[in-house]
Amino acid sequence: MGLAVLAIIFLAQPLLLIFGGIVFAAILDGGTRLLGRVLPIGRGWRLLIVSLAAVAGIVGTIWLAGVQLTAQFAVFQETLTLQVNRLLALAGAYGLGVDMVDPAQVAEQVMGSLGQLTSAVSTAFGAVANMVMIVVIGLFIAIEPRLYERGVAWMLPSANRERFYRTSDRMGFTMRRLMAGRLLGMAVEGVGTWLLLLAGGVPMAALLGLLTGLLAFLPNIGAIISGFLIILIGFSVNVETGLWAVAVYVIVQVVDGYLIVPYVAKKTVDLAPALVLGAQLIFGALFGILGLALADPIVAMIKAALEQKSEDDNPQAAKDKPKPVPGRRRAPASG
Repeated sequence: MGLAVLAIIFLAQPLLLIFGGIVFAAILDGGTRLLGRVLPIGRGWRLLIVSLAAVAGIVGTIWLAGVQLTAQFAVFQETLTLQVNRLLALAGAYGLGVDMVDPAQVAEQVMGSLGQLTSAVSTAFGAVANMVMIVVIGLFIAIEPRLYERGVAWMLPSANRERFYRTSDRMGFTMRRLMAGRLLGMAVEGVGTWLLLLAGGVPMAALLGLLTGLLAFLPNIGAIISGFLIILIGFSVNVETGLWAVAVYVIVQVVDGYLIVPYVAKKTVDLAPALVLGAQLIFGALFGILGLALADPIVAMIKAALEQKSEDDNPQAAKDKPKPVPGRRRAPASG
């Protein structure tokens, strides 16, 4: 047991990359299934269409962030630094204990952290390499998911294989729905923030919309970071624009929190916000930004597996409270 824990610790980075590939495969598989409802062609062709669309979306985001928004980001960084300086100076004037802090140093530290989030894709080779590995692993799994499922099942005792298939079905269903909801939330938050900020005359609306959409992949923490950025940039113009930025943030978060998130939770697995936040803090501290991004799907998979185990161990309770999950019956694998 101790050796297994040590192996997980030392292999945490590649294990997270593999899990990231599984998450990407779930996105591709979910898109392929959804496309099959309106386009009666073979699964291979549907997967090709979804894969090309996903790759085009990733490349387009990188191009937009790295080329089109470069000038905006320079202004964004300068404006944000100025606003942080003003905020610290105001706090010091009211005797909040920051008069001994160098505002320039604090602003530089803040911008250094934010810079890692906004420019990691274009400046860090490691981030690009990790992204490529996740995409490649996800593509291979999405092309033939049953191959890898059978491979894992064959390593288990014959008596446990049927239970493994049921758990795998439930986890796959949960992951597909969770990622569909997450992508929907990212699109709504990103596009909604961009359009509303643009209508209110907030500068750098496109950049703020892009950052808000990307940060929406991180529940709880992403909303805090994006709200901080939106409000600071809004108040850099004047009070009216700042109040409009606050209103935009509240509207977008209300739509996401009271419409999208409950709908997704109802269709998949309901995760307590404190549980997700705790997992994000732990995984983020241990494994960095990759652990922070994958904490939510990992917790969802663990809960789905535990729920399936509970239903298998207590079939009567499962009958009393049915939870329909599309699956398939299959004979136990042999060999």
